[in-house]
Amino acid sequence: MIAMVVTRLRVVAAPGIVAMALGFSAVATGQAPVGFEAAFRDKTMRVDYIHSGGPGQEVIALDQIVSDGPWGGSRTRLVDDLNLGKYRFEVIDRRTNRVLYSRGFASIYGEWETTAEARDIFRSFHESLRFPWPNAPVQVVLKVRDAENSFHEIWSTVIDPDSRFVNAIDREPTGEVWTVFENGPSSEKVDLLVIGEGYTEAELPKFHADATRLVNALFEEEPFRSRKEDFNVWGLDLPSAESGVSRPRAGEFRRTPLSAEYNIFDSERYVLTYDNRALRDAASAAPYEFIEILVNEEQYGGGGIFNFQATAAADTGFAEYVFVHEFGHHFAGLADEYYTSDVAYETGAAYHVEPWEPNVTALHDPQRVKWGDLIDADTPLPTPWDKEAFENGSVAAQQKRRGLREDGAAESAMDRLFTEQMDRETALLGGMLHAGKIGAFQGASYEPTGLYRSEVDCIMFTRNPVGFCRVCRRAIENVIDQYTGRP
Repeated sequence: MIAMVVTRLRVVAAPGIVAMALGFSAVATGQAPVGFEAAFRDKTMRVDYIHSGGPGQEVIALDQIVSDGPWGGSRTRLVDDLNLGKYRFEVIDRRTNRVLYSRGFASIYGEWETTAEARDIFRSFHESLRFPWPNAPVQVVLKVRDAENSFHEIWSTVIDPDSRFVNAIDREPTGEVWTVFENGPSSEKVDLLVIGEGYTEAELPKFHADATRLVNALFEEEPFRSRKEDFNVWGLDLPSAESGVSRPRAGEFRRTPLSAEYNIFDSERYVLTYDNRALRDAASAAPYEFIEILVNEEQYGGGGIFNFQATAAADTGFAEYVFVHEFGHHFAGLADEYYTSDVAYETGAAYHVEPWEPNVTALHDPQRVKWGDLIDADTPLPTPWDKEAFENGSVAAQQKRRGLREDGAAESAMDRLFTEQMDRETALLGGMLHAGKIGAFQGASYEPTGLYRSEVDCIMFTRNPVGFCRVCRRAIENVIDQYTGRP
């Protein structure tokens, strides 16, 4: 983490809004939570800000505070107790100093600062915080994890919801919302919004079919299958002028409604949108907690950031896998468990702090593994597996993949390579001594050593048809419980 923390600095942006207050937190502890009706109105407040940084500096600047539609989230579990995310924000009552609402999340900035580029240049990213519209003035406090994964405050702003500097008018919808399936009031369900990107007006029926197919694939996997009644899923039509999205490495560029593109952090398969304002403005047409952007492309790709966005290419032969895998990142903060693929992030640290992600551990204390209650007493820690055999096959597949990309091979050739790799790895991993056991298998989160995953195989580790491991399933269920208000 590269951060400049200035204590007791306060910059006044405008009457009713204090833009920055670093190094101060006014959180009262040991107090009972305040009821929704006493603290909030039935609408959503969105705080937009610019997150900038580079060598030795990190700066956050308020952009705007606007209404973001009716509040569709839980009215009972308002304070986050999951301890997920690189960041956390708290909405604090100014009169009592009670935390009224909080959520953990991750961001593109948080990922970018782990790349080599962040050591040399400065960049800015647009971000948003969304929470129920408060009845009275509140302080919004943004926190980030430090090198030891402890949260500390980096920014705060005081908001008077009735200030003339707060825009309380909802935005006119820019797209058509339709129902994939609906199971009840949004306040009692998890709301997932699937947005079409790169679909022309004539291709909207294709988007509807693609969205339905991939949502069905998600709800064929546990625990989503067993908990389907806890979800509402909506679609949003945003027609594009031409088909497809930007693919910079192929020299193809588009101006789509959300500006989703391949080549994020110069990774040919990483798809996101940097245009957070466009994304939030479009999404405000529907109740949502989670967003999946479906791009109308056949090139393999996708992305997922916890509590921000997930993406998937609709027409790759592995679209169902990408949709589900990336949603695991976005929904439950699950870490990638693979470590042999090319990534944009800097790796190879000599020491790893215990990750905040629920499915990866540094195993500093084998007696206190975060999923230790699921480990059988006779399972050794670390848990042995034929790591060398797996790596040899995986590295060879990565080399073939790079060769196919350099040669401009058709996506069907890439799909065949992935299918061959999947068949080989499914048999190899499924036949290992501790297959199906929960333990601590070395190699996870882009690191061949020093980090461990809970099972030898999982949808967060390979493309194999094995679904989520039990640790990932439990993490997903915890998030479902939070957004449906279950204790």
